[in-house]
Amino acid sequence: MPQIINIGLNHETAPIELRECLAVESGNIQKALGLMRSLEVVREGFFLSTCNRVETLIVAEEAREAKRAIVSLLSKIGNIPADDFSSCLYTYENMDAVTHIFSVASSLDSMIIGEPQILGQIKEAYLQSTQEKMSGVILNRLMHKAFHVAKRVRSETDICGAAVSISYAAVELARKIFHVLDGKKVLLVGAGEMAELAARHLLANGVSSMTVVNRTFERAVEVAERFRAVPASFDEMGDQLLKADIVVSSTAASECIITRDMVKKVLRKRRNRPLFLIDIAVPRDVQPEVNKLNNVYLYDIDDLKGVIEINKAQRQEAAVKAQRIVREEVVKFEKWLKTLEVVPTIISLRNKADTIIQTEFGKSRSALDQLAPPHRQAVEVLVRSIVEKVLNDPILFLKGKAGRSTLDDYLDMTRKLFSLDEGDESSRTKTITGNKSC
Repeated sequence: MPQIINIGLNHETAPIELRECLAVESGNIQKALGLMRSLEVVREGFFLSTCNRVETLIVAEEAREAKRAIVSLLSKIGNIPADDFSSCLYTYENMDAVTHIFSVASSLDSMIIGEPQILGQIKEAYLQSTQEKMSGVILNRLMHKAFHVAKRVRSETDICGAAVSISYAAVELARKIFHVLDGKKVLLVGAGEMAELAARHLLANGVSSMTVVNRTFERAVEVAERFRAVPASFDEMGDQLLKADIVVSSTAASECIITRDMVKKVLRKRRNRPLFLIDIAVPRDVQPEVNKLNNVYLYDIDDLKGVIEINKAQRQEAAVKAQRIVREEVVKFEKWLKTLEVVPTIISLRNKADTIIQTEFGKSRSALDQLAPPHRQAVEVLVRSIVEKVLNDPILFLKGKAGRSTLDDYLDMTRKLFSLDEGDESSRTKTITGNKSC
């Protein structure tokens, strides 16, 4: 029976310095898969490399030999001795490996539970595996099942519904205040990384326009180009506060740059339009007293962190249900995997039936040729339908015995009853489970 083996390391088992050594850029994944293809012990293979994890997933006949080969492969990829990273590796086999890849795809094994990026990264890695012809029957089924599990987890739990990053939390708070973000105008003050990320999420959620203000106008122009926004000088702050619905501020200023008096001055002209300020700077950019003004909502980084902690707890609760979904799908996959043991006998049975049909059609060729083409075709369909129905019960019976201790006895009995050519059972199994060219 083919073995499913997962070997890798992630943010919990290895420091970033080590992960950087073993990480492979997307353009070089093909090279890694090429090295994997050269390993005789590997029947099917998959290679995943992200900033937080490096993993291999393989199908092999001999587990011990395959594991040694993969560790050696990682050593070659990272150009470092195996002893330098072997203690950081985790290894899962068979259903443990299936459980792990389902959990990774569902973002249950991520640094931030529920983050959406990992599923896309797995899909891209799988695509490259298929392009390099390293994916066969088992890996194809396994990866598509992983995608299905991830979809179930996202649709049946709230694991992705609560923000767990500063930028996501900012968008979530904006939604609570404005309900919908379509048509809202954003003022981005400064060019901090978190502010840019929050701005990117706000644009993705429907805000209509953005203006970038920075002490250095050239920097404002540079950032504005990224978001197709409008640059503005620092001296225009008052005018921009008048127009904005949402202000995201992240500068390196040593004192507040948006004061209570500055905001109060524009409130009358805003005619009760609410103003939402997200202050992600440390030290703060916005005077705390701003929050006391009517129709003004100020949140600093501590407020956002409080939202995140609450949401993390919600995601942990959702993860319990998600893990139940993973276990359920692992059981289903294991049941399917066990049916592969009966595949060679089923193929032999169908091949013999097809040979008999072809032989009997040949004997009756002269009589069949006298029939009109539609009638001759109807006879062929009838014969094949009868044979298919006769074979259906023994095939279903064999599949039902998959994974049981008595399976070998039933397979042997079936081959004797139908006088099937035994051949080399193991080579047939390899033909089915592998996709590597000879």
